[in-house]
Amino acid sequence: MNPWILAIRPRTLPAAIGPLLVGNILALQLEQFSLVIACISMLCAVLLQIAVNLANDYFDFKSGVDTEERLGPLRVTQSGLLSPTKVRNAMILSLVLAFLVGLLLINHGGWPIALLAVAAIFGALGYSGGPYPLASHGLGEVAAFVFFGLVAVVGSYYLQAGAASTSAWLLGSAIGFLNAAIMLVNNTRDMKTDIKAGKKTLAIRIGLGQARLFYQAFVFLPFAVIIAGFLLGFLPGLPVLLAGLSLVFARKLNNEFSHTSGAELNPLLGQTAKLTMIFSTLFSIGWIFV
Repeated sequence: MNPWILAIRPRTLPAAIGPLLVGNILALQLEQFSLVIACISMLCAVLLQIAVNLANDYFDFKSGVDTEERLGPLRVTQSGLLSPTKVRNAMILSLVLAFLVGLLLINHGGWPIALLAVAAIFGALGYSGGPYPLASHGLGEVAAFVFFGLVAVVGSYYLQAGAASTSAWLLGSAIGFLNAAIMLVNNTRDMKTDIKAGKKTLAIRIGLGQARLFYQAFVFLPFAVIIAGFLLGFLPGLPVLLAGLSLVFARKLNNEFSHTSGAELNPLLGQTAKLTMIFSTLFSIGWIFV
């Protein structure tokens, strides 16, 4: 496989695509809805996700986190497939492209979008790099919840509507939990090697048993959120019902996570990202037909 494909990690891209899909679909029936803005915001999110993946590859190699003992998917820098300089430059290019695309969104959405753009870029760099890497201090799941949940859904809705909405906050929370679950799988798999590298991820801080409980909460809470939104009158029944069908898949993943560890968690990483996409797509289909 092409090393650049390995570097951008396509299996993780649903974490960016799912919330942007939902945020835009929530605004689909608004008179001012713009398909162009929807596509641009989606492109910006994907570029930021690619930048995050490249940053992880580069900074984890430079800090010594990635070694030959790594259990996860192949990292192109650590394995020597691509030089650190090439990966760093590709990361910078992705961030620059995201910023240039983001300028169009800032022009459309104003200063709130500018603030989100700055926060997103710092988040991309600060996840595994900088003086206080979020991933090394147990904040990776929090970052995923905030940036790939709340910011992504509410921000993309705001771009279309010019204001936030309760439905956007609810869906941002629901998808944020699913993306936090992706991060938790990654950190639980790497517990042994992360301990040696001095990282203190959430999984390390709470232990394997509690990590399994947290995963269960992360994949089931989204359904509680949307059901509560329906009962309180903020969300219509059809999209909640369709998204609820993915609960079957969530239960399957939770059962697998409850008795799996180490390298055996690798397939579950992609499957959890797939859950985000299935949940987002089913909800979006239901919303279209409301």
